[in-house]
Amino acid sequence: MGKRSIVLVALVLVALAALTVPGASQAPLKIGVIQPLSGPVAASGNYIRMGAEIARDWINARGGIAGRKVDLLIEDNKSDPKEAASAAEKLIVRDKVPVIMGAWGSSMTLAAMPKLEEYGVPMVVETSSAASITKRGNPWIFRISPPSEMEALGLEQYVDKLGVKRVDFLAVNTDWGRGAISAFGDMLQKKGAAVGAKEFMDQSATDMNAQLTKIKATGGDTLFLTTAVEQITLVMKQAQEQRLGRKIVTTGGSSSPTQLIKQAGAAAEGSYHIVFFMPWFPEAMPDGKLARAFVDEWAKRGHPFEGLTEGFRGHDGIATIAEAIKVAGKDEAAAIRDALWKVSLMGVNGPIKFEKDGPAGKESGQSKPSIFVVQIRDGKVALPDFLAKK
Repeated sequence: MGKRSIVLVALVLVALAALTVPGASQAPLKIGVIQPLSGPVAASGNYIRMGAEIARDWINARGGIAGRKVDLLIEDNKSDPKEAASAAEKLIVRDKVPVIMGAWGSSMTLAAMPKLEEYGVPMVVETSSAASITKRGNPWIFRISPPSEMEALGLEQYVDKLGVKRVDFLAVNTDWGRGAISAFGDMLQKKGAAVGAKEFMDQSATDMNAQLTKIKATGGDTLFLTTAVEQITLVMKQAQEQRLGRKIVTTGGSSSPTQLIKQAGAAAEGSYHIVFFMPWFPEAMPDGKLARAFVDEWAKRGHPFEGLTEGFRGHDGIATIAEAIKVAGKDEAAAIRDALWKVSLMGVNGPIKFEKDGPAGKESGQSKPSIFVVQIRDGKVALPDFLAKK
């Protein structure tokens, strides 16, 4: 082959290289994920992981972000705040992730937050509801789930229709549970309801009979219950055994009513649940087409239907981060943090856009999620009578 031919071949190879699919040889975009994949609330954490994986796969199927595929680096916080802090440091120092989603429980998120500030890495909070998360003054925090105060305000309009006059509380003894009792207690008192017992249970507790006995003695008409679905199931069964005879309202959006129907049976009948996704009625969500697509994809993968009320959080968290990386134009922590203030997208829950919350100069970002109420009636999930269309 002559020199001229060699030159021509070389030019052709250069041209072919230029036509290679963008991003094919680029490193993937790394997103850290911290969830409870083991321990007392592992079911919720794994459902969120499943939702996050759907978001990742949808993004990658569309060509990724600027031609780069998204890679999720997932750490198990073992339902333990200390493990959450350790997981955050591992992801940042060892894996060099520029952004994280996490960490389900408020105590776990709060434990991880100092690491975010120390290393300057943003985190999208997909579930945690303690007010202190955005009030503490950590400018690396962006929450898409409602704080308990926002959740309580969302329920306020229905208090009279629910017939709440005398209320008792039973909550998991974490930042989430304590914050929920404070927020809902304040709201209900302003509405004229009398507040009775305020009882707590450890996250791993299985016998709540002592607390229920105290609650039964108050003569109230409604029990507000804040914990994960596994513990809600036990409380409902034990309340039925004690013939508690109260309306039960669960808060926090982690009740998984479909799972309660399966596991608590008749003990769950008549109960009300605050949720942030209604997979039973996807067309009633702010973006019915997206909600239906998510429900269908979830079913296609063989995931349990009851996990949808948690799984959507994983999708929305990763979708939010992906949008921020697009806006930033690069996968650098500070640039992603700045871009999160500019994102505006539609998630499975509804619109996601951050407003400032917390002390001036160190504000965190807080979105205003959609909040819904459903009821278990005749062994099915239904809209309460006061919400059902006539």
